[in-house]
Amino acid sequence: MNQKIAVVTGAAGGLGRAFTARLMADGMHVVGLDLDATALATMAAPNFTGLPVDLTRPDDIATTFATIAARFGGLDVLVNNAGTCFMSEVPDIPADELDRQMSVNFSSAFHCCQQAVKLMLGRDGVRKIINISSNGAYNFDVFDPPHYRASKAALDTLTKDLARRYATDRICVNSIAPAMTETPLFNVLTAEVLARAIAGMPHGRAMQPAEIAGWVSFLASPMGDISSGNVIILNQGRDVR
Repeated sequence: MNQKIAVVTGAAGGLGRAFTARLMADGMHVVGLDLDATALATMAAPNFTGLPVDLTRPDDIATTFATIAARFGGLDVLVNNAGTCFMSEVPDIPADELDRQMSVNFSSAFHCCQQAVKLMLGRDGVRKIINISSNGAYNFDVFDPPHYRASKAALDTLTKDLARRYATDRICVNSIAPAMTETPLFNVLTAEVLARAIAGMPHGRAMQPAEIAGWVSFLASPMGDISSGNVIILNQGRDVR
């Protein structure tokens, strides 16, 4: 049986490392994409290939996926994980910050999906695109700034469109939308905001990257073959109404 090939964007970050480790444990060869070449080098493993790339540059994305096609012949799983959160408030959000927020969180995923679909069509089995969204796209009681929410909501609309568009091609597309998860993004929050956000979680703690990685693993596995077009919200039951 041929080894499955997975791409994880933002692979050198907190969630990215957890996703990469889990998919490698599941037997896949993971191609990690990240701007930080030094961090990618620390992740060296037999089933890992790190490719430095600026995901805000569509031409660089196209070149990177051409490299993946040449080396591996195709693609089975794409995890669009790269993202960030800028914390400016509405009246003071600079135009370039808005553009950067949308570019990192949404446009990068859009262009990766464009390239990935080309490498998935014609592959055996059910192929998977897993977009990492955010609970902040739906819960307006939490602190997330509006341009961050908008970028993640746009990502979920892309998920639904691609799921419908490629259903008969057996490409499943889903979003995972976690609430508070302990990653380096915690560093953008003040201690007061962070404490209040964690206190609002029903279990009294933030979720861990390995917990989210378990859901990525499930969707990437044969058990995820019948799920497509869904936004899976992970928040310990915090927002049930």
